[in-house]
Amino acid sequence: MKKILLFCLLLSTLTSTLFSQSANAWRDKVAPEILAAFNRGEKSDLLVAFNEQADLKGAKMIHGKAAKAHFVCAKLQETAQRSQTRAMNILHGYNAEANTLFLVNALAIHQADVSLAQQLAALPEVRFISYDPWVFFNSPTIESTDTPTDRSAIEWGVQRVHAPEVWAMGYTGQGITVGGADTGYEWTHPALKGHYRGWNAADSSTAHNYNWHDAIHELSPLNNDTLGNPGINPCGIDSQQPCDDHFHGTHTMGTMTGDDGMGNQIGVAPGAKWVGCRNMERGWGKPSSYIECFQWFLAPTDLGGQNPNPDKAPHVVNNSWYCDYVEGCVDQSVNELIHTAVINLKASGVVVVVSNGNAGPNCFTTNGAPAYFEESFSVGAFLENDTIAKFSSRGPVIIDESYRLKPNISAPGNNVRSSTLNGEYRNLNGTSMAGPHVVGVVALILSARPDLAGAVDLIEDILEQTAIPTFDTIGCSTTPGDAIPNNTYGYGRIDALASVQAALAFSTTTVPFAPAMSASIVPNPVREEAIFYLENLSGKTSMELFSTDGKLVFSKKWMANGLETLRIPFEKQAAGVYFWQLKSERGVLSGKLSKA
Repeated sequence: MKKILLFCLLLSTLTSTLFSQSANAWRDKVAPEILAAFNRGEKSDLLVAFNEQADLKGAKMIHGKAAKAHFVCAKLQETAQRSQTRAMNILHGYNAEANTLFLVNALAIHQADVSLAQQLAALPEVRFISYDPWVFFNSPTIESTDTPTDRSAIEWGVQRVHAPEVWAMGYTGQGITVGGADTGYEWTHPALKGHYRGWNAADSSTAHNYNWHDAIHELSPLNNDTLGNPGINPCGIDSQQPCDDHFHGTHTMGTMTGDDGMGNQIGVAPGAKWVGCRNMERGWGKPSSYIECFQWFLAPTDLGGQNPNPDKAPHVVNNSWYCDYVEGCVDQSVNELIHTAVINLKASGVVVVVSNGNAGPNCFTTNGAPAYFEESFSVGAFLENDTIAKFSSRGPVIIDESYRLKPNISAPGNNVRSSTLNGEYRNLNGTSMAGPHVVGVVALILSARPDLAGAVDLIEDILEQTAIPTFDTIGCSTTPGDAIPNNTYGYGRIDALASVQAALAFSTTTVPFAPAMSASIVPNPVREEAIFYLENLSGKTSMELFSTDGKLVFSKKWMANGLETLRIPFEKQAAGVYFWQLKSERGVLSGKLSKA
């Protein structure tokens, strides 16, 4: 009898222990910041990420931006609807609302309690639940304030990228739409109004549907005054027309498209139209608001956030902001959601331009999302004398241990005069000012070659390969300052004229109606072996791999037909960045990889 009682006691203890472990297993999926809030009896803002991700590989085989965008949008929406069904049922049971971020297959939930979080985390289709913090954006320094009558000239940065020479060729950005995610935009500014896609000068009418989106649905508690009051946001929340509650966004848009027709020639592509999304509330943004704007650029919606239409998407978007790890994006799972947003938006045919950050002059200072992502086209800032700005962040990237080279390119970013609030103009410093120059150049390229719209990798290659090589006396990590590219200027200073000339010379008829070549590398960064998955090759093909000092470390030639898998041993190569070039009868591809 004693043995039976002892066995029952042990079985009861074991069952209790297993039940306790099972009951607490949900916590393994939840970020520590959220659990700490729950332990304090507080609610928390959540980002619920799901395991399933849409297969977008087919987008590479599709020619044309509109077709790419529709394919990607449909795939993403199908995946999100399928995998989020049970989670949405739980939310309905709690009478809770969520913002569906189908771009990354996630849900943003405002002020969830521990019970709701526990039920969501228990779902096997849920990958993790991250914190959705308010993150402060450090705006650039104001140098001076001018009035509209103070200037009657083309701004120095616009001239330095050789935009006027492109205008003289007849290409001003006409037929192209640029997008901006920022603090909002004063659309009635004289330098911006005529370029806003929602303004019809012919009958003085406005149409903000599909041309503007406000991702700010609440006021940030971090903007509270000393009495704990949230203060007044001049734009409110869910603004139904473009509005800037700060000034930063208005300034960046001016550098992209601005021109008041009265001498204030501040924009690189004055013939382009613009659309915008507010992703920050008086300088404070959230990962969910950043992702929401990325999603809107994939398929703009009406003012109610409904009826997304990929046909209304911009060709290129500017992101003069960053979610710095020291300010809240320390959770790599949060950064990876933003990373996925960039990857998927780029797959839809949108060029994603990102300011590289203002944490220079030291190396290893490119550490804010989305600047450090491989898929982001990151921009450093140079001065009027063509030397790098002290504040411009440098690579290589160490936050994800990739040691990838950044920035991709550099543009004017000091003493940049552009539009600001109340119809005025200001001179600002920052890589925030450099990125918009690059967006304008992309618009010029596409106005000259509209058939290249959606060919993101090709456009980025043109920008890099036509940049003016620029060197530094100081190297970063294993990359010397006199290498091209380097971790100070990237491939060099952007040159609109050379880029447009290269685009005009590019032939798309080498292989009529043939799908474009593509190459993907696994893993990257590399350790012992780099595996290249190559698609749509034809005829005589070669692969060459170079170190940053120009040394050829691998070479292979063969006859190819269609799909190929190429394995390159790396165990004997030193850590650092390497550059590859693939040549086939269907064209040329190039890129970079790193060895950890």
